[in-house]
Amino acid sequence: MKPRILIEKWVEIFNEGNADKIAELYHTDAINHQVANTPIKGKKAIREMFAAEFSTADMTCIPENIFSDGDCVILEWKDPLGLRGCGFFQVIDEKIKFQRGYWDKLSFLKMHNLPIPTE
Repeated sequence: MKPRILIEKWVEIFNEGNADKIAELYHTDAINHQVANTPIKGKKAIREMFAAEFSTADMTCIPENIFSDGDCVILEWKDPLGLRGCGFFQVIDEKIKFQRGYWDKLSFLKMHNLPIPTE
C-alpha cells in the first residue's frame, strides 16, 4: 500500500474511533509524537493512547490536503468544531514508523469541556 493510501486509510479508521484497527497501521516500534504531549513509543502504547483519546472526546478528522513524497506524507486537517492541525507521517514497509502532529491542545480541551492542566 502506497504511503498516501495508508494515511487515507488512517483517516477512515480514526473517524471510526477504532483503536485496535488504527494501531495495526503502525510498526511494532513506531513513535507517535503529538507535540503537545510526550512522545508515545511502540504499537501497544499507541493503541492505548488512541483508546484513551477516543473514549474522552468525539473526534473527526476532515482532510484538507494530503501531500506525499517518497515515504513521507503530510496531512492538513480540520474538525467540525473548527480545530485545525497538521500531521507528518513516515511510512516504511507499508506501516507508520513515525508520526508527528501539530494542533492547539488548549483549544481542543476547551472545545470538549475537558480539564485544563495547571502545570
